[in-house]
Amino acid sequence: MDAATNLLDGWPAELPEPVSLEPLGGGWVGSTRLATLTDGRRVVVKDCPYPAAGEADGLAALRTAGVPTPDVLAASGARLVLEYLDGTPDWAAMGTTIARMHRCTGPRYGWHQDNRAGRFLQPNAWSEDWPSFFAEHRVRTHLDDPSVPRELARRLQRACDGAVQARLPSRPVPSLTHGDLWTGNTVAGRWVIDPEVSFADRELDLVHMLGPSRNPFPPEFWEAYEHEWPIPDDLGERRLVLGLHHRLLGIRHFGDRSVPALIADLDALNW
Repeated sequence: MDAATNLLDGWPAELPEPVSLEPLGGGWVGSTRLATLTDGRRVVVKDCPYPAAGEADGLAALRTAGVPTPDVLAASGARLVLEYLDGTPDWAAMGTTIARMHRCTGPRYGWHQDNRAGRFLQPNAWSEDWPSFFAEHRVRTHLDDPSVPRELARRLQRACDGAVQARLPSRPVPSLTHGDLWTGNTVAGRWVIDPEVSFADRELDLVHMLGPSRNPFPPEFWEAYEHEWPIPDDLGERRLVLGLHHRLLGIRHFGDRSVPALIADLDALNW
């Protein structure tokens, strides 16, 4: 029995069947493969460790905001089937697009449902107050995970009792945010994938996008973004606080190797 035949188990009924299957790079959280269907279309098949409907919901939100994303062809159980895309990068267009995405605003901070940040639940209960939303749903939510060292969890619990909130503005624009935007969550420098959407301060996206990466966004991306919506000059004052969410996600996903960076940030914050 070949791999394409194995894929038929749980295959979405609304799509033609796959006849061939190839490995596809990426997909650390879910497994991704490239399938050719009986009608000749090539599609990306992503098998997730969570219901695929949540990721489809995020992609739909991005597309409604004008962000180029792959078409969702099916979201059935834990399987997401997307159109296969390739092309020539247009980083400047993407920079403009992401700034415009951030200009799409919601009524409050949160989302209409909880979704996923990598392998883990991302709580999105609505809040009128950004600092408390961030402290509770982007920091404290991680602290019971056994992979987070107990002393660091205690330091962060104390910080969430007031120090975190004191460093953040209370009513920034509740922007539509991707949640995990880096070049690895783009396709061919033109399309965006793997959303963890919510309405949040856009600075949460910006800090992650500007952070250390083996594949940073190129200058033309940032020039276009800043032309559409300049980055605040004082963003650096909030960088370490807003970076706590992804520091903690790093520990939960990758373990001890991610701990020293969090310790350094907490020491720099004097927490």
